[in-house]
Amino acid sequence: MAEENKVVGLAWFVAGLGVGALVGILYAPKSGRETREDLASGAREGTEYLRNRTRQAAEEVSALVDKSKQQVGEYVERGREAVDRGRAQWEEFVERGKNIVTDQTTRVTAAVDAGRQAYKSSTENQ
Repeated sequence: MAEENKVVGLAWFVAGLGVGALVGILYAPKSGRETREDLASGAREGTEYLRNRTRQAAEEVSALVDKSKQQVGEYVERGREAVDRGRAQWEEFVERGKNIVTDQTTRVTAAVDAGRQAYKSSTENQ
C-alpha cells in the first residue's frame, strides 16, 4: 500500500513538472532565440565583469607589493643607520680604551723608572 502511494505521488510529481514546463513555454515572454541571446549576453557580461575585477585585484595587489617593498627598504635603511651608529660608538669606545691603556702604561713606566732611580740613588749613597 505504501509503495502504491509512492508511485502515485511520483507520477503526480512528474505530471506537475510536465505541466509546469508546458505552461512556461507557452507563456514565455521571449522566443527561444531571444532567450539564448540574453543568456549569451549575460555570460559575456559576467566574463567581462570577472576580467575587470581580476585586473582591479591585480592592480591592488601590485600597489600593496610596491608599498611593502618601500616599507622594507625604509626598515633596512633604518637598520643600516643603527648599525653604523653602533659601529661608530664601538670604535669610539675602543679608541678611548686604547688611550686609557696607553696613558696607564706611560704612568706605570714612569713609576717603574722613578722606582729604579730611587733604588739606584739609595744604593749609591750607602
